[in-house]
This record gives sequence, structure tokens and C-alpha cells, in this order.
Amino acid sequence: MVVVGAGIAGVACAVELARAGLPVRIRERAHVPGGRMASKRFDGRPADLGAAYFTVSDPDFAAVAESWRAAGLAREWTDTFVAYDRDGRRAVSGPMRWAAPRGLRSLVEHLARDLPVTVDRLVLGVDPGPSVDGDPCEAVVLAMPGPQAALLLAPALAAATMAAQAQRWSPSLAGVLRFPSRCWEDFRGAFVNDHPLLTVVCDDGDRRGDGAPVLVAHTTPEFAAGHLAQPTGAGPAIEEAVRDLLALPEPAEHVHVHRWTYAKPTVAGTGTHHLDADAIGLAGDAYGTPRVQSAWRSGRDLGRALVDRLR
Repeated sequence: MVVVGAGIAGVACAVELARAGLPVRIRERAHVPGGRMASKRFDGRPADLGAAYFTVSDPDFAAVAESWRAAGLAREWTDTFVAYDRDGRRAVSGPMRWAAPRGLRSLVEHLARDLPVTVDRLVLGVDPGPSVDGDPCEAVVLAMPGPQAALLLAPALAAATMAAQAQRWSPSLAGVLRFPSRCWEDFRGAFVNDHPLLTVVCDDGDRRGDGAPVLVAHTTPEFAAGHLAQPTGAGPAIEEAVRDLLALPEPAEHVHVHRWTYAKPTVAGTGTHHLDADAIGLAGDAYGTPRVQSAWRSGRDLGRALVDRLR
């Protein structure tokens, strides 16, 4: 079996297959696993570019989170953000949000530690049989946003193509702003409502636990849509918006902008995954709420469904 995509959904699926003794291979087009649980190092320090945190409500996922905590990879971060809106700034409570001192990518890498993952491997097509780039296999899992999956599927794979095309996704840009010093009022993360550019800003030094003067901002889909061709050009506008929001007295030393063409599902699939008679499976957080837990559960459930079918 071949799993295309080494984000948390693909890795969770492969874990179930390997646990059942079924041969599985993971193909990932990026240099490292992680998917949208992405982290990038700046001067040796990781900053999270994709998911800002994760929450836990599923008992099975709670066990996974505890394994990450036991390995020193995850910690409970905060249950309180601030919210900015037309009425000003206020504190908002919610579920406990978890963070990863080494970056969220480290959690996916930990899950994948015993799996055969091939990175820098661009898959060009999935054909009936099924086969991946002409290589026959028992089943194929596409653990990626539906629009990307649809591009890989041969026209004859109608059921999977329809399921993939039914998904709708919105874009976002993530800006990593590094400052000379911590020059803002203490906060952990902020929801930014009714703003033309920003949706979320996180104190990455607080999130990481090292106090580094680093902020990570995520933009609205509307703003991102105008900068997908040249995301780096959006850096000055993102910096200006963050400095204005937080009343920062000094400019950032460095701004890095990461493009997410498919950042968040807006029209989800039904159930927790897709698996059709052609042995093509789709998994990810498009099946459920757009959360890390949903992506993990989607991959886990698809893996179990494949084990049941192939046995």
C-alpha cells in the first residue's frame, strides 16, 4: 500500500496499517514530514508555520498526546487567548491548547519514526488497479487537500475524483516576525476578528517556552488570495498590521512569509474519510472540523477500514 502525504493524517493511517502487519510506504513531496503541522528553523530555532496548536477531546487522541508529552515533545500551553474586535481587546477562555517545544512537525516525525517514509518524492499520478506512477499496489491513500488529490487521479477513478473535488479550501499566509527584543504586552495568542488582513497572532516564544521575541501571524483568505503568486511581497503589510494591532514600538528584524494555498477546508467531506471500491482512500481534516485531532482521527479510521478490507 502507498500513502501519499506525510502529514498527520497520512502518518496516522500508515501507523494502523503497519501495526496490522500490512506493508506500507509513504511518499512525501516535501523535504520533511509534517504537512500543515509545519515548522521552519530560523538560526536553529523552530517556528510553527501551519497549525498554531492542537486541542484534545477524543480519548484515543488523548493517549497519543500523552505519548508526545512523555517523550518531551508536547506540553499543555494555555486555555486563554485574547480577542481583538471592534470593541477592543478581551480575554477569551476555551479548551486547553497544546504546543510543541521543538515545533509541531516533531510530533508527526515521532509518529512516523518506525515507518518507511520517502521524502522529496513527487507523485505524478494514480491509475486504476490501483497504481502509483505505474507501480501496482493494493490500495492508495491520498492524505492531502482534495484539490491536490484530484490532480493526481486518473479520469477512470470517478468516485475518488468526485469526493476530492467536493472539498473546498481557503488560502492563508503565515508571517514569522522576529524582533530584536520582546516589545509587546504579555499574551499567548490572539484571535483577530473583523480585520482586513489578520486572523490569528501567536507569541511563538511563549508557545515554544523559550521566550524568544518571535510572533507568527496568519492572514485572512481574502488577503492571501491576492498574494499567492508572490507571497514574500506581503511581508511589509503583515508586519505593519501586526505592529499596529499590538502597538509595537520597533520594527521586526526579519519577516518570513509562507504560502498556504490550501490552508483550511471550508466545505468538508462526509464521514471521517473516503474509501471506495477502487481501493482509493482520502483522509485529512476536511473530514470533520479543521483540527489536528480531526486529521489524525481521519487517517486512523481510514487505516482501520483498509485493514478490515484487506484482511
